[in-house]
Amino acid sequence: MLLNSRIADAKGALASGLSEGSTSLHSDLMRRLSCIALILLLTGCSSTQFVLANAPTEFDRVDRHADLPYGQDPRQRLDVYSPRQATNRPVVIFWYGGSWVKGKKSNYRFVGTTLAERGFVAVLPDYRLYPQVSFPAFDEDGAKAVAWVEQHVQELGGDPHHIILMGHSAGGHTAAFLAFNHEFLRKFGADPDSIAGLVGLSGTYVLVPETDTERATFPAPYTEADWQPIRFVDAHSPPTLLLHGTDDKEVLPQEAVQLRDMMLQDHRRVELHLYPHRGHADTVASFAPLARWRTTALKDTIEFIDSVTRTQPVGGIGVGRQ
Repeated sequence: MLLNSRIADAKGALASGLSEGSTSLHSDLMRRLSCIALILLLTGCSSTQFVLANAPTEFDRVDRHADLPYGQDPRQRLDVYSPRQATNRPVVIFWYGGSWVKGKKSNYRFVGTTLAERGFVAVLPDYRLYPQVSFPAFDEDGAKAVAWVEQHVQELGGDPHHIILMGHSAGGHTAAFLAFNHEFLRKFGADPDSIAGLVGLSGTYVLVPETDTERATFPAPYTEADWQPIRFVDAHSPPTLLLHGTDDKEVLPQEAVQLRDMMLQDHRRVELHLYPHRGHADTVASFAPLARWRTTALKDTIEFIDSVTRTQPVGGIGVGRQ
């Protein structure tokens, strides 16, 4: 109750400041958010990181269209974040991680808001998880989401011909699998030629299941040749940006190195940024205002997207801010 009360007090004070145009708004916000951060850390709450990451987005000034269906299942829903009055902006589809057993798009509102603030249309899909489904069902959901975006994103200010696939951890697997496996995309009505680039945040690209749950998530008759994104790299693979912390113990940075080396063998454009002394969550956490100092992942991502879409983000609040 104390935690919820403090958060509510901070939100109320910020809303009041916004309406009054207070010149001390920024310092007051930072002070109150710092107080919230301390309380959350002391409580040991399992959702601490997401509350902190999403707290500033309560007051974002972008358009958000929530729970749009791309399939029949309740988990086949997506949120779209757009700059106000966006037209023909590059699109970023982001898949979150969670070892294919947990996760929800609402926890990553900070990713959608941050990208929309910088002039991009961001799409965050939910997808079916184990034990409801196993491979390849969650990647099928990803392909269906890409097809939905190609068909509908123009209505929401996006350019269906300049789509970036991006994901963190298990979501990085889905993003890479779809970026490289062109026939799989076509099977679900998506056009691989619309994919302008891939951004992998601490992604798993050379997955070898090690636990009983992982082996059940990637069951026979499927093999590593079927699910490892690295197996599908070819001369048509899109430009790729790989971001990874050197202290990542959940997905070793060697997976990103292996994918980089494979793409170089095929003479494909690839960039690899290894962040010293950073762990598994730091790459995606850096998209949140309160954790932006952790790595240069946001800056590196924006520069990469600009380079592969040949445009500069405009029309969003805070455009160009890191």
